[in-house]
Amino acid sequence: MRYQKTVFAQLMERIHPEQFHRCVCRYEKEDKARKFSHYDQFLTMAYAQITSRDSLSDIEISLRSHREKLYRAGFHSVISHSTLSDANNSRDWRIFSDLAKPLIESTRRAYADAPLAKELKGAVYALDSTTIDLCLKLFPWARFRKTKAAVKLHTLIDIWGSIPVFISITDGKKSDVSILDDLIFEAGAFYVMDRGYLDFARLYKIHSSSAFFVIRARAKLRFARLKSLPAKEEEGVISDKIVHPALPKSFERYPDRLRRVHFFDSNRQKHLVFLTNNFDLPAAVIAQLYKHRWAIETFFRWIKQNLKIKHFFGNSINAVKTQIWISVCVYLILALLRKEFALPLSPSQILQVLSTHAFDQLPVQELLANTSCQLKENSFCNQLTLNGF
Repeated sequence: MRYQKTVFAQLMERIHPEQFHRCVCRYEKEDKARKFSHYDQFLTMAYAQITSRDSLSDIEISLRSHREKLYRAGFHSVISHSTLSDANNSRDWRIFSDLAKPLIESTRRAYADAPLAKELKGAVYALDSTTIDLCLKLFPWARFRKTKAAVKLHTLIDIWGSIPVFISITDGKKSDVSILDDLIFEAGAFYVMDRGYLDFARLYKIHSSSAFFVIRARAKLRFARLKSLPAKEEEGVISDKIVHPALPKSFERYPDRLRRVHFFDSNRQKHLVFLTNNFDLPAAVIAQLYKHRWAIETFFRWIKQNLKIKHFFGNSINAVKTQIWISVCVYLILALLRKEFALPLSPSQILQVLSTHAFDQLPVQELLANTSCQLKENSFCNQLTLNGF
């Protein structure tokens, strides 16, 4: 018997219809008589992300070329680029922000079995931002400099699986450190940050919330040593000290002790100094936690290279936020898919397969499994060729 559902429809099954309906009703009245529904809007934008469409017209032409398969893919209307543009500009972006929340929870549960995650009692988050450059003439609301526009994605990710749990989209002028004022800190969790977030008053807020931070120290910071702890140089730990800020103003903002870990990264031949309010974990683990911060850089690089967040299908702030949040939903669906089927494929390889076979009527697990086997065979054949066979 021929498989009825398209690959794209199988992907979108991870969005529960009732959850989607509740997200819509939270902000707008869903008009059932409307030809182009909110769900059709989501499907269209998700399809554009998966198949790397370049423009609204490109989306329309691509979908119309598969007109006979649209219903089986979940679409209930024929899409025109003008209708999609109006929807992106007028329909509340928070619908798709809220839609991402249950996906985030599902994905975090799926990746909670990471080895280091089991050792630590609390979650581990990495905080950073990335800037997306825009044309000032097309996006005047996002003025960054005199001749430039930009938006910033301030992102907090759960490092086990690189799952974004908080995203704030602002203009390019907003400073990185000020985003700490918008976060609600989770007791027992670790927040790993680069030195751009070093602000003693804000760090003390994390400490007062019974949460932990690991942050790189600036070179010119001065501390008064209270106690020296044993350091294991064979693990890269040069020194491990309990200190407090030496300057009166700094001590006023952080009136408590800190732990200063001096670590030597032998791979990069680089000295790194970390500050933390955790006094229980070994110094080498503190350094290892900071090393995991690279997960957020990988996340930013992947969504910029593989999803459409550098080229927007609308110029309003609502359209930009809608597109970014739907791209995040697509990222989470791919992360769930990879974990669910225990795929050895990279996210980029999965996306490439899905893009090629979006409207094929094949079981998605079988399709990806066959692709994995083909890649292994090709790799084996290439190795034989290199060895002279």
